[in-house]
Amino acid sequence: MPHNLWHLPALSYHYRMINQPLKSIVVFNNKTNSILRRHPWIFSGAIKTKEETIEEGDLVNILNDKGEYLGFGYFQNNNISIKILGFKDEKYSNDFWKSRINLAFQLRSQLGLINNPQTNAYRLIHGEGDGLPGLIIDVYKDVAILQCHSIGIHKKLTLICEALEEVYALNLNHIYDKSQDTIPSSKTAFSSNNFLKGGVDFVLIKENGIEFEINIRDSQKTGFFLDQRENRKLLQKYCFHKDVLNTFCYTGGFSLYALISDAKSVTSIDSSTKAIAQLENNIILNKLIGFQHLTLNQEAIHYLNHMEKNLYDVIILDPPAFAKNISKRHNAIQAYKRINISALSKIKNGGILFTFSCSQVVTEELFYHTIISAGIETGRNIKILHKLHQAPDHPTSLFHPEGSYLKGMVLEVN
Repeated sequence: MPHNLWHLPALSYHYRMINQPLKSIVVFNNKTNSILRRHPWIFSGAIKTKEETIEEGDLVNILNDKGEYLGFGYFQNNNISIKILGFKDEKYSNDFWKSRINLAFQLRSQLGLINNPQTNAYRLIHGEGDGLPGLIIDVYKDVAILQCHSIGIHKKLTLICEALEEVYALNLNHIYDKSQDTIPSSKTAFSSNNFLKGGVDFVLIKENGIEFEINIRDSQKTGFFLDQRENRKLLQKYCFHKDVLNTFCYTGGFSLYALISDAKSVTSIDSSTKAIAQLENNIILNKLIGFQHLTLNQEAIHYLNHMEKNLYDVIILDPPAFAKNISKRHNAIQAYKRINISALSKIKNGGILFTFSCSQVVTEELFYHTIISAGIETGRNIKILHKLHQAPDHPTSLFHPEGSYLKGMVLEVN
């Protein structure tokens, strides 16, 4: 183990199963079709038997009831009982983590994100999309921020960190575990947000040549919404000499792109005082003081509901996830409909609306029909110019369409 990994939880917790044979779980034969189609989730109703000594987070071999090997994954006490890491052509070894991380690194290199002087922040591991369900790793310059969404992944944190160090050689100076809010609440005793290597409070990154300061410890998600990189770049085509409204602006990603594109004015709205302060700092970093920019620290929905008509040529609606599970989906759809009615009915004639949903349970088709419904209520003529998705460093497995969580549209309104 590298000597510069420190503050890890008890090493026995991470190394407990290393070099031990995996225990087995048997799946009903009539429930194996999804596994054979390489979908990475096994639901609790598919499990026929499991060894009694299996604990939550343990790596297990997956067998059908004829004893045939189907793959391996980690077990959890949940509706999704197993998340599959490897299928029948793979067997688990301690080299598995390095192999997966190296594959992800090579893909980001192919995407032009490694050693790119204009963009040095990107997602390295995107859960199921990179064959590592339950793990997110975002790289900000020389800082890697990890989020484990399951105890099974968190148990392997030492091996994951070692793999990161090997793949990046000397180019990664800090590794931060930010999993306390993302692993199941019953397991938070096993996790506290802390540095596993190095230690720094802020890092200055570039995205398409624009500078952003990332607050590592005290920020939403891992610090920045990297999934919108290409969509922010697209916005620049529509901002020249335009009045732009960026709702739910967070630390100002879309706002800075608009300002640098010579927008006539930009109004940025967010309810988070800390996010607004970070946005204003990012404006200073990019020498945009004196540009026509207004920050409003208030609820974006309230502003949309009460603003006058014909103030803005371009509006960005990028709200947080309105639904985290199926039970909240109906309410989320109504919320998306309401904010889009406000924007579509009040934007200037010929205006451009960038509208998004990052709620995974709201499918692209459902979001599309929600926007149609909002458009009908406004009585305006609306054209779709672009359909938008997450950036390619947030890949979706062909066999796991649920991983395509970000959907959006660019609309022209007359």
